[in-house]
Amino acid sequence: MTDSEISRRKGDHIRLAASDAHQSSVSAGWDDITLVHDALPDVAAAEIELGVELLGHDLRLPVVIAGMTGGHPDAVRINGVLGRLAQSAGLAMGVGSQRAALLDPALADTYAAARDAAPDAMLIANVGVAQLVEQDGQPAFDASTLRRAVSMIDANALVVHLNYLEESVQPEGQTRAGGVLAALRTVTAALEVPVILKETGTGISRAVAMRARDAGVAAIDVGGLGGTSFASIEAARATAAGDEIRARLGTTFGRWGIPTAACVAGSAGVLPVIATGGVRTGLDAAKAVALGATVAGIGRPLLQAALEGEASTNRWIAVFERELRTAVFLTGGRHVADLRSAPRVVTGDLLEWLRQLGYPTMPPDGGRDA
Repeated sequence: MTDSEISRRKGDHIRLAASDAHQSSVSAGWDDITLVHDALPDVAAAEIELGVELLGHDLRLPVVIAGMTGGHPDAVRINGVLGRLAQSAGLAMGVGSQRAALLDPALADTYAAARDAAPDAMLIANVGVAQLVEQDGQPAFDASTLRRAVSMIDANALVVHLNYLEESVQPEGQTRAGGVLAALRTVTAALEVPVILKETGTGISRAVAMRARDAGVAAIDVGGLGGTSFASIEAARATAAGDEIRARLGTTFGRWGIPTAACVAGSAGVLPVIATGGVRTGLDAAKAVALGATVAGIGRPLLQAALEGEASTNRWIAVFERELRTAVFLTGGRHVADLRSAPRVVTGDLLEWLRQLGYPTMPPDGGRDA
């Protein structure tokens, strides 16, 4: 692909991810979890502590702004708006895949805008797992290239994102996967910052989380089924390009994946968990923490708000904070981590997922981070 083609694809992703048409038709699983009401809490709601630690960084809210964009002119404004939110609200923030800027350094500013706006926030760099091995004659990214991605935004961690369903549907997709686990081990050993393994809409199972841990990965972003569907996005792009086979493939696999809530329950206790995928409210995030997540990852709602401007992002996070605080208060907790030991009822499809895969309904480590 040429640099301009990659930039154009980034623009397509911003436009399509913000639309209502490309959300998963499968539930993330939050509606199948009910936290049991405590009618006699013993703390003032305003005194509840919502801060957490993620990979050695203190956050005032248990939120990572999911890596969404970069490599396109519109990304400068979006990453700037989201960076200012991360700085002011005490959140972590990821950027979108940095492949575009690693190939064309002129695009680096579209990612660096996040650090310019958030000098003190935890920022997370981003590369695709497909780039860790040779693809169609293109050499793999080596450790020095990955360090450039980290230094581009002065990042505190690096996400290696998994997106093989998207790559399978994408007209420009790269699906050579042989050797990626060995490459991942090399990356985690070589880099000076922790590596997070992240899915992008089809989820991470407990078995994959364990393989990632053994490869030196420091945390898991489950990126589960139930939020934005990149299979749907790429099917739309394939349709526009006249690629009937890939368009059909995206439709066929539109419901493929593991619901986010099931991913969280499976990975809790293996590694610290970022629960991304269909988190739309503070109550969803509370349920994710109850299942064992350290933080929630927020994507589309904040992308939509960022496109409207800073007032919208500030308003959205204020509502989210109040919802999360209320959930902790109404379950009798004093700290957001108390949600992990809060009584809950699990029903419906999620209960069936947990039963059949042998995943617990409560964190297996008693609520402590791995």
